[in-house]
Amino acid sequence: MSKSINNKLLIDVGSTYFKVCTVHGVQQHFRDFNKDIFDDLTYKCGDIIHNYHKDDVHVCSSANGGLSTLIIGITNSFSLKYATNIAFNSGINIIDTVLYKEIEQTSIPSDLIDVVIVVGGIDSVSSIFDKKLFDYLEKINYSNIVYVGSEKEAPYLKENIENLVTLPNIITNKLHVEEENLKEYLTNLYQADIMGKEDIKHLYDITSNQIYSTPYIVNKTLPLIDSKFKVANPYILIDIGGATTDIHYSKDLVDENMVTENEYDRLVFKKLGVYKSKESLIFAAKNNEFVYELLAHLKVTENIFDESGEKATRILMQLAIFLVLCKVSTYRKAYVNLKLNALNSLVFTGGITKVLKQEEIEDIVSFFYKKILNSAHNPTIVMDNNYDIWTLGMNPEKN
Repeated sequence: MSKSINNKLLIDVGSTYFKVCTVHGVQQHFRDFNKDIFDDLTYKCGDIIHNYHKDDVHVCSSANGGLSTLIIGITNSFSLKYATNIAFNSGINIIDTVLYKEIEQTSIPSDLIDVVIVVGGIDSVSSIFDKKLFDYLEKINYSNIVYVGSEKEAPYLKENIENLVTLPNIITNKLHVEEENLKEYLTNLYQADIMGKEDIKHLYDITSNQIYSTPYIVNKTLPLIDSKFKVANPYILIDIGGATTDIHYSKDLVDENMVTENEYDRLVFKKLGVYKSKESLIFAAKNNEFVYELLAHLKVTENIFDESGEKATRILMQLAIFLVLCKVSTYRKAYVNLKLNALNSLVFTGGITKVLKQEEIEDIVSFFYKKILNSAHNPTIVMDNNYDIWTLGMNPEKN
């Protein structure tokens, strides 16, 4: 726990747990899903909360599921890649990306989308979009739409898309990424989303500070992490919780490094959570050709997927580690393939640190390297057992 918390109260409202941190330590409470979040939190932690002034209470949350976004861009190399990077690092979940030249053949998402991001071209380029974009947008159900591409294209889009928000281009004339304006917009949109959620907005009864998304807070912490842990670059931080599995990684691990101010990027896997997305995690496991070998290694059978309880949760956590490493390795072509053989440290935070022992994680990581990468490489495993990473990010004096 950070020593500079002093008289502050830090609260994290997760999808399955509340965490409450004071100068005396961190408490963790399993959520009661039959109760309103605010009522449940104040029932379990009211004695602590009432000792603090609203100015001294800082809250982050991932309980509202975060914002979902669909990104439409001109190229994979620049517009889609840049917007994806900014969205992930703002704590936003991406449900799909659409390459504009393929928009007429792209399936229409059935989910309600919180925000559509349209991006393409440097500012000197025009005549990028046409009626195909408007026809596609008419078929999808979204709440917000923002344009962050060529400024020459903005008036045309503004004229044809209702409630379009236009921001400065995220692609500079030197093809570098300019992230701050879109990042601020998405962060504020998350804030507005919380205000609109019936069971979240009452959290402002106990704090006068802005409520941020938990992944955003964790990502802010990464430049400070060596103040608490012996972590050697390059490293990966894996946050495995109830709803998602997130990876925050040092950019030294990617070949195509974007020019940004941040040294770390984030990936989120919405379908690799152990509680809220348990079924999709099991589905992903059953479709991985090495998982049955892994289950045998762990001395269980696939019947474990039908079980519940402590043992089943431990196995699902171990599967989540294996599957997410597969997804960012060259074994799978994903948004980013990380150079895992160059990895020096692997940091684990989130609910997984309360479920698995260090040797159980080391066993899975070793299995992954041998089986998937055919390597005896052995990065150091670091466990954030006391949620120091979260408290570092939440402490406003450090940021």
